[in-house]
Amino acid sequence: MYNNGRSIAAKAPASGKECYTIKFIDIILALLFYRSPQVSFCDEEIKEFDTIFNAAIHGDGLIKYTSLFPKQRFLLYISMNKNVLMHGSTQKSIAEFEPRRQTLYNGKYVEAVFATKDGVWPVFYSIFNKDKLAGNFRNGCLETRSGKKFYFFSITKETYMNSPWTQGMIYFLPRESFERARKEIISFDEWISEEPVKPMAKIEVDLTDFYFMDRVSIHKAKEPVLKTWLLYKWRNLFSG
Repeated sequence: MYNNGRSIAAKAPASGKECYTIKFIDIILALLFYRSPQVSFCDEEIKEFDTIFNAAIHGDGLIKYTSLFPKQRFLLYISMNKNVLMHGSTQKSIAEFEPRRQTLYNGKYVEAVFATKDGVWPVFYSIFNKDKLAGNFRNGCLETRSGKKFYFFSITKETYMNSPWTQGMIYFLPRESFERARKEIISFDEWISEEPVKPMAKIEVDLTDFYFMDRVSIHKAKEPVLKTWLLYKWRNLFSG
């Protein structure tokens, strides 16, 4: 069994105190955010997904998705079973990713290419047209040391009224030059490469391929981030 490409069995066992801390954090995050999809794949899916992916990386790199299985499941399968990372973009013709100055989740500046091991989070960046942004947007894929992942996606009402959704591309990147930005008890699933990276393959996506399309909430641009987090799930459940 693998977690971000590393054997879970290879991890040093957590202390009793740390185990309780991780469990507590998992409970809190489950109350605030949404858990990652719990999926298993049948033999037919595995065979079909492997065939589609292998054809792309040994061909022109463009995945021509014709499967009857949802594309969401394909993305999850690749993220969980292939030694690749993903990058979502509304730009559909990127031949090579160049390092550029960006901020990590903790605000630290780095000159790097960003990617993630997650199969859900990058779809948001593929379908969100930042030209329609008014104010700010808040989102993330948080992973705890237990391996559980939690998501949140929130935009302003003004952005929502601008109809910000579009089509985009998921790029599959080789993992060799990447390293985890930071791995703590709780951290964002961010990976960075300080070298240019050429994608191995790519697949077009739209809002129907975003697992949490009906879980994007609305926040006020000037409200504190903590308030957005605390009200995120409540807004989805009760405000419509």
